[in-house]
Amino acid sequence: MLNDRALGVSLPRNLAADRIVDFAEAAERLGFDELWIVEDCFFRGGIAQASVALAVTSTIHVGIGIMPAAARNAAFATLEANTLAELFPGRVTIGVGHGMPAWMRQVGAWPASPLTMLEETIVAMRSLLHAERVSVEGRYVRLRDVELESPAAEPPLVVAGVRGPKSLALSGRVADGTALAEPVTPEYLETVRRQIAASRPHRIVAYNVAAVHPEPSVARDLARTRLDWVGEPDGRVHIEPLPFAEEFFALRASVASPEAFAAALPDEWVDQLAVVGTVEAARSRLDELYAAGADSVVLLPAGDDPFQAIEALAQLV
Repeated sequence: MLNDRALGVSLPRNLAADRIVDFAEAAERLGFDELWIVEDCFFRGGIAQASVALAVTSTIHVGIGIMPAAARNAAFATLEANTLAELFPGRVTIGVGHGMPAWMRQVGAWPASPLTMLEETIVAMRSLLHAERVSVEGRYVRLRDVELESPAAEPPLVVAGVRGPKSLALSGRVADGTALAEPVTPEYLETVRRQIAASRPHRIVAYNVAAVHPEPSVARDLARTRLDWVGEPDGRVHIEPLPFAEEFFALRASVASPEAFAAALPDEWVDQLAVVGTVEAARSRLDELYAAGADSVVLLPAGDDPFQAIEALAQLV
């Protein structure tokens, strides 16, 4: 069962494989509602990690964010999703997106029309998961009389992990929800909700770098280590709704390295770009994100020790 105002945590993409079980168990023990699995090139596969996390826990909801649409045949991606939903009823969300263009080109899988690829994939997956027989001759997805032999009694949600107005509008048309990569601010949420313009229930999952410490400056310095890439070309849309956007991009253009950029971020900007500070300040920020339309906020632990980080973040549960 998915919670309103859910609080999740992201399993770090570079976590050693032999610590995945420990992290999943810790996330559940500490009371987080959701655990989100990253499928980034070239770390580890989302389905494999999610399977392990679900198998060693009993209540926490597990989301995969995201599987690139072009990386898998739509029917076989659906088999994987449905199997998880059969084995772990009500505990799975499947995120599907374009994937990072550079990575997808690196493996020869970037489609000529990413929007068409994603729409055809999500429509086919949702139809199959809802026990429909599917025949389609699309540009990328071609299925003939395909039907799951044992569709899960509770189909998983299929959410689109996307950014940009065209992709967000697509998500609003065909997906059960939208997963938004960090940083997600209230201003950005208000913008994307208008662009999604969903006409039926639509869950919004918001990722954010997070650090909690009794001394706000310590928390901010931890968060800065995860904000060094913010505002690069693929992420400009996150910043454009903010009142300091012009100054932000000027700073981004003036520094010699991502590390120098992160170090130069003013404290007040860090407070807007992350869930950060004392427990009280971080809770206040979560309230602002939920009020702006987030159904789930997924925290990305900042710092060298992810286990120490989630222990601190558990104070927000």
